[in-house]
Formats: sequence, C-alpha cells, structure tokens
Amino acid sequence: MKHLNKLLFAVMMLMTISSQAQDSNNPWALSFGVNAVDTRASAGGGKNWLDAHFSQPFNISENWNILPSVSYISVARSVGNNFSVGLQGSINKIDKFVVFDPTAPGHNSSGYVVVNPGDLMYYGIDANVKYSFKSLIKSKVIDPSLRVGGGYTFFGDNSYGTVNPGAGLTFWFTENVGLALETTYKKSFGDRNAAGDINTPEAPSHFQHSVGITFQFGGKDTDGDGIYDKDDACPEVAGLKQFNGCPDTDGDGIIDGSDACPDVAGLAALNGCPDTDGDGIADKDDACPDAAGSAALKGCPDTDKDGIADKDDKCPTVAGPKENGGCPILDADKDGVADKDDDCPTVAGPISNKGCPEVTVEVIESLKIQARSVFFNSGKATFKAGDAATITSLDAMREILKNYPNAKFSIEGHTDSDGSDKFNQKLSEDRANAVRNALIEKGVNAANLTAVGFGESKPVSTNKTKAGKAQNRRTEVRHVGSIYEGKL
Repeated sequence: MKHLNKLLFAVMMLMTISSQAQDSNNPWALSFGVNAVDTRASAGGGKNWLDAHFSQPFNISENWNILPSVSYISVARSVGNNFSVGLQGSINKIDKFVVFDPTAPGHNSSGYVVVNPGDLMYYGIDANVKYSFKSLIKSKVIDPSLRVGGGYTFFGDNSYGTVNPGAGLTFWFTENVGLALETTYKKSFGDRNAAGDINTPEAPSHFQHSVGITFQFGGKDTDGDGIYDKDDACPEVAGLKQFNGCPDTDGDGIIDGSDACPDVAGLAALNGCPDTDGDGIADKDDACPDAAGSAALKGCPDTDKDGIADKDDKCPTVAGPKENGGCPILDADKDGVADKDDDCPTVAGPISNKGCPEVTVEVIESLKIQARSVFFNSGKATFKAGDAATITSLDAMREILKNYPNAKFSIEGHTDSDGSDKFNQKLSEDRANAVRNALIEKGVNAANLTAVGFGESKPVSTNKTKAGKAQNRRTEVRHVGSIYEGKL
C-alpha cells in the first residue's frame, strides 16, 4: 500500500506540472483520492422506501468505511457538449456493515446496528457518463455535475453488478487542478445477505463517496503560446491572447496575418503599413515616400498641377501636357500646330495639313512652267549641257517643293511620236527619272517624289508639225492626291 501511495503521489506531481483543464480543449482527466463506502442504503427498515434507503446519509463515524490511503483512481475523457465518459477503480475494507435489527444489542433508536462482517476487502470497477454544468453556469471555479453508469463490485468472496447514478462538485484551484467531491448510489439487484444470516453481506446496494484531486489535460498547444490550437487562429506561430494566438511582430496592434507590413509598425488605416510623408498612402505603395503627394500620382507631388508627377515632369514648375513630357507645347511658326506634330515647323500651315502649307493652283502652275523649261538632248535622257534655263527651272522647282515637305509629287515624262512606241516609252521614263534624281540631289525628299513615263500616249499638241512635237516633248509635275490632280 505504501508503494501505491508513492506511485500516486508521483503521478500527482507530474500532472500538476503538465496537465490542463478538461474540456473541449483538454479532454483527459485523471483523479485519485479517498473513497468511503456506506451500506446503510440497503439495511432495510425505515418508515417508507425513501427513509429506508436514504436516511442518515452522513453518519460518517458510525456507517462509513474509509481506508486511510489513496483508495480510488479514475480516468475520463471529454466527448463534447459538456459530456465525458470515465472509468474508475476503487478499493476499500468493510468493517462497518449496517443492518436493521431492533432486537440486536447496540441498535440505535431507529433499529439500526453496525456489525463487523470480518474486515471484508471491497473492490469496485465502474464506468460512467458525466454531464458538467460549469459552462452552463458560466463559472471557472465551481463545476457541479451529474452522472450515470454501471459497474462491478467485489464484496468479500462475492461479486455483483450495479447501476450507478451520482452527483459531483469540483472546485478548480487553477485551470488544471481541482478538488473533486463525488457521491454515487450503487444499486444492486442481487440478495443483500446470505440466506439466513443478515450479518453476512452478499450483494448489498450502497453509497460510495469520494474526495480527491483531479488533473485534467490533453489540450494541444503546438506553438506553446498558452492558447489551445482549437482557439488559436495561428496555431503554428506563437502569438498573443488578445489576438487569438496570432503574433504582432511590429507591435502596432495589427496581427501579422492582416498586416501588410508585419515587420514595420504602421497605421490601422493602412493595414499596418507606415506613411512617412503623411499623405495617406502607405510607403510600400508610395512612389515618393518622402514627399507628400496625391493618390492619383501614387503619392508623388505635382508642383505645376499639370497632372504629371514632378519626378516624371521635364518641366516640373511649368504646366504642360503629358504627351510633351510635362512641358509647354512649342509652335515656332505660330500656325496652331505644335512643333512636335508639325510636319513643317518653320512654315505655317493649317492643322488639316499637319501644319504644312497646302498646294494651291498657283503652286501647281508654277511647277508646270518650271518643269516645261527643263530641256533634254534630242533622243536622250540627258540635260542639254550648259542650259541655264534648265538649271534655273530645277532650282525653282526645288524651292517650291521644299515648302511642302509632306506633299507627294509625281514627275511625268512625255515624248513626241517620232520613233517606236517602245523607244518612246523607255525615253519618257528615263527623262522623268532624270528630273526626279536631279531634284533629290538638290535636297528634295526622295520619299515625296515618284517618276513615271507615258511615252507618246498623252500629247498636248499635234505631232504633225515641228512646233507641236516640241510641245509634246516635255516633263510635268503632278501633286498626287490633290484636288487639283490631273490639271497639270
């Protein structure tokens, strides 16, 4: 028995250190202590059934059998909704057996007498289902309960089954250690005494009372922060109770899981991120975290209020459009077309013609006159050597064309009817290309000039006279795409 006491004491110390309160968090409970067996309930007698079974329940000194040692141990597990199931083993020694015998020496005023049946050993193995009212009454200290179960009792040489209703009251000293008081009525359905001998117990119903220490444990706290995993919103990472077990690394009152900047203290309004320049935009989203700006510009300032952040504005103090880098639009020729969009930035022209002057009838006529003053060697595509009129005409054409850098012109070659059609076609093409190449050499944009030959197919005069043939041997310039196209 001494060794049993030492073992139970060691278990008690271990559980004091490692156990926690039994409930949905800590499902297991271990209890041990002292039990008392009272056989008064089956003695008979009494004025009625209730009086016969339940009168004198606390006549401790006369009726209770108490073994001065740890005499019961139980283990239980919570199954949810305040219910638990348990198994208990107990031991006792019966030296006080209550019988009803008003004729026996030493009986009391109610006719009961206590006899010693021979220091019988008592063993009990019981299972039960218990319901706790602690959460119902919202108490952390007082824990009343009811139970029902069944068991098997060894009473001396006899053994029998019982049905066990009972009640208990536990006072929790801490979250994991409590003092448990319990009483159970073990109803036997066998004979109370051996036949013909009321002093020899066989299968008596009886009360069993107990008082002991209970330790409850089994709760899982993976991260060791004192908050059970089932209630821990962050069970894998140690945290704070006020944040349901989640950490707040930067201490700004916002849990890391909801903190967009968990390592730097910030503002709740910005999901835990700082705002160094105080412009209401979190530093992590602020393109200019050290200078207050607007949300529209990702936290950057716009000194000239042109909608372009200073850091991207080539002219931060003077308003200008974005397409011009934030600088004012320049228009050198004052024609209303910005230089950057003006195909002729130094020559005024309408917007409809991208800032370039439009080709007029007068311009076409001037080109017509100059083109017809370009002369070739007979039967060839070469200019007459030393012909001042040809040089002057080409220069005049260049001066006219350079004022229309976005206009397209076609150089057209024509011949008289002398010679074969094939020869005249080739000659007209070569002469048109000769004029085109001469103008390109003088600085006219090659992309604006095309050359085409029509041979003798488009005469402007008769080929029957010398004067008529001279008029048909010509080059012309046509403005491609103009409303005047075809008038040359």
